[in-house]
Amino acid sequence: MKIVIASDHGGFEQKEQLKEWLDSQDLDVVDSGCYSNESVDYPDFAKHACERVVNGQCDFGILVCGTGIGMAIAANKVDGIRAANCVRADFAQLSREHNNANVLTLSGRFVDLETNKEIADAFLNTDFAGDRHERRVNKIMALEEDD
Repeated sequence: MKIVIASDHGGFEQKEQLKEWLDSQDLDVVDSGCYSNESVDYPDFAKHACERVVNGQCDFGILVCGTGIGMAIAANKVDGIRAANCVRADFAQLSREHNNANVLTLSGRFVDLETNKEIADAFLNTDFAGDRHERRVNKIMALEEDD
C-alpha cells in the first residue's frame, strides 16, 4: 500500500513521526511536504498530496495540521477526494467503512502521537463496506458534477 503524507508547520513534527511509524509498518510512504516547522499555507500541501491519490499514484493520503480541520476543508475541494478529519480510531474506521474516505486528516496539536497512530491504523486497515453505503458515496461524488 502506498501512502502520501503531508502537513503544514502545525503538523510537521507529528508528520515526521508518523512517517517513521508508517515506514515501520512496511508501507510505501511518499512525503509531500512541508519539510520544516516554518510557516506555510496548508492548502498548497493538501492539494499536492490529494492529486497523488486522485491520479492513482498513492492509495491513501494522510494530512496533518494543527487541528486537521483546515487540511480536511482544503482536501475536500479536490475532485475525487473524500477526506475525514478524525480524532478517534472508531471515527476513522467508520469513515472508511461507510464513506469510503481516501484521505485522513489529523490534528498535530490537540491529539497525541499514539492516538494518531491508532487512528491511522484503523483508517488504513478498514475496508469500505459497500452495499447501502455505496449509493450514498456515489451521491456525494455526484455533487462534484453539479458544479
